[in-house]
Amino acid sequence: MSRFRDLFEIVSAYGLIVAVIWAPMPAQRILFWIAFAWIILITVLRRESVSHIGMGLRTFPRAVWIILAALALSGIAMLIAARIGTLHPLFGRRVPLALRIGGYILWSFLQEYILQAYVLLRLLRLLPSRKAAIAITAAMFAIAHLPNPVLTWLTLIWGAIACPLYLRYRNLYVLGIAHAILGLSVAITVPDSIHHHMRVGIGYVTYSKSTIQSPQ
Repeated sequence: MSRFRDLFEIVSAYGLIVAVIWAPMPAQRILFWIAFAWIILITVLRRESVSHIGMGLRTFPRAVWIILAALALSGIAMLIAARIGTLHPLFGRRVPLALRIGGYILWSFLQEYILQAYVLLRLLRLLPSRKAAIAITAAMFAIAHLPNPVLTWLTLIWGAIACPLYLRYRNLYVLGIAHAILGLSVAITVPDSIHHHMRVGIGYVTYSKSTIQSPQ
């Protein structure tokens, strides 16, 4: 019964997430809040401790090197982008820069929660090996970023790296911040014409160059 519950929770939440990614507006916005509420509800019903899911602060100091590594990689990426001429401002001019960055950090933390505390921990109980759980979790994360060629490959790599780090340090804050740093660096170093304003699913498919040219 416990294994069935884990499987149901993964399939139902992931199904809703895929539906959100591929649904057109305004259905997408409605499905987003349904998926968000569903994941929160399951989290509350599970009654897992904050330390178990990685929301404690005890391991933060030991894991802070992950943030420093993300900063170093992002710095290198920006230097290369400046050299080859692809470095550009963050999109979304209608929203203040601080609000955009803050919103992306929050979104990164939410993605890490779903990736690690929600999917990975359940797959660890369902699958016979830790390697299999990490591989499938990373693959699911990448599939959720289709058909964006940049984000699909980068999230596959990040998932394969972040999952073992999560299991070692059990800290979502560090991974969320590192995720945000790396994601923002991709947004400003890779041309928008390639990653389509970091969109996935139907947003990537329906993107047009006029989005870049029009004020945001």
